[in-house]
Amino acid sequence: MKVTRTGRNCSQLPADESCKGGSPQKNRAELEGYAGAHDSVRITENNITDASRLRETLLEQILDAGNLNGAYKKVKRNKGAPGIDGMDVEALRPYLMENGAQLKQSILDGKYRPNPVRRVEIPKEDGKKKRKLGIPTVVDRVVQQAIAQVLEPIYEEQFSDNSYGFRPGRSAHDAIRKCQELVDEGYKYVTDIDLEKYFDTVNHSKLIEVLSRTIKDGRVVSLVHKYLRAGVLTGHSFEDSETGVPQGGPLSPLLSNIMLNELDKELERRGHRFVRYADDLMIFSKSRKSAQRKLDNLRPFIEKKLFLRINMDKTEVDYVGKVKFLGFSFYRRKGKTRVRIHPKSVARMRDKVRALTSRSNGIGNKNRADKLRKYIMGWVNYFKIADMKQLLHYTDKWMRRRIRMIFWKQWKRVRTRDLMLKLFGIHIQQAWEYANTRKGYWRTSNSPILAKSLRNEVLKKKGFLFFSDYYRQVKA
Repeated sequence: MKVTRTGRNCSQLPADESCKGGSPQKNRAELEGYAGAHDSVRITENNITDASRLRETLLEQILDAGNLNGAYKKVKRNKGAPGIDGMDVEALRPYLMENGAQLKQSILDGKYRPNPVRRVEIPKEDGKKKRKLGIPTVVDRVVQQAIAQVLEPIYEEQFSDNSYGFRPGRSAHDAIRKCQELVDEGYKYVTDIDLEKYFDTVNHSKLIEVLSRTIKDGRVVSLVHKYLRAGVLTGHSFEDSETGVPQGGPLSPLLSNIMLNELDKELERRGHRFVRYADDLMIFSKSRKSAQRKLDNLRPFIEKKLFLRINMDKTEVDYVGKVKFLGFSFYRRKGKTRVRIHPKSVARMRDKVRALTSRSNGIGNKNRADKLRKYIMGWVNYFKIADMKQLLHYTDKWMRRRIRMIFWKQWKRVRTRDLMLKLFGIHIQQAWEYANTRKGYWRTSNSPILAKSLRNEVLKKKGFLFFSDYYRQVKA
């Protein structure tokens, strides 16, 4: 196994092509990319208009200078952690300027070998299990991004209108709105199918078969297959990747959609109403019996044709108001389907706020306010389509109490508390009485002592953002 090293002399080229080290880099603006490192092969400028010929020259389109530059800029913009070679995105441009032509030629010659991905595990939403991510090297990310940029427009013409995940111009909000439409049409029961460890269990042979139906340039199919079989490095241990599409690379979302598009087409052929976001699938029915029947009839296709597994413990057949989809749930009001935040999503949000407002995490008040602001903005922007005014009102009240508790603990000494209370406008005699209280931190945080001194306006001036305030901004 060849592992690249960080620095100018690193290379992901074949063993017989050595890296040129030590050459001075040209002083160019970053937006110029690295197009000067190799010649351009522009398919459109060669007047190739025949569709079959275009598909047979896909590799040249992928390696076109403009496409590679676009891929480089996307990878640079997304940043991300280094792969197994330790090279970060800052070292990427000098490396490509020096080795880009060799890299391109090795891919054209079929000699390029992707590096294994670096295994990273992150906690899942339930906090009990972990999600496995595979972090490719930054050079491999550029090549994967270049492949995705060329293949995506081809497959967008084939993808179902009922698929919303990892697709341009589509979002989770669009998927939720489509669910609302279906429920309003009378499809109030759902088959919520959970594909067990989907990204880890994709059958390579099946995926390559599906790819080959559309992609007639065998060199591109071979290159994609190399990425699928690149392997995984966990610590110092190498593992073959015989199945699965590693999450973490730019190509993985597209490949997952290409595979599941087979399921979409089968659902459409059967006339089912459904909404899919990545591997989250909801099939809608007008009765519970119909929903159960659809699951029973679809299971053989998923397991025997696509070689995927259904997790029957997590797969549900139930009334739409009792299921969770993308963090949301549904309810009916005045004859219309409305959206709210699922209780599990609310619990995770409270856990995150509780961690950021812990009295003993030692992150400092300014840093704490910044982290809370970023989290609140991201959370509200995602869930803003849900009905949540009352939820946010009570959440803010609880969060302010926790923030006040932090300040009270930081003041600690009686003299410090007396001084700070007077600074925040409490009368001299009352401040001394308050400073000598024997109540605990949490009880004091809900008392007039801090309600009068650390008022809402004071907390806002200290940089703290609250859910309700930002929600009103985004809904205005």
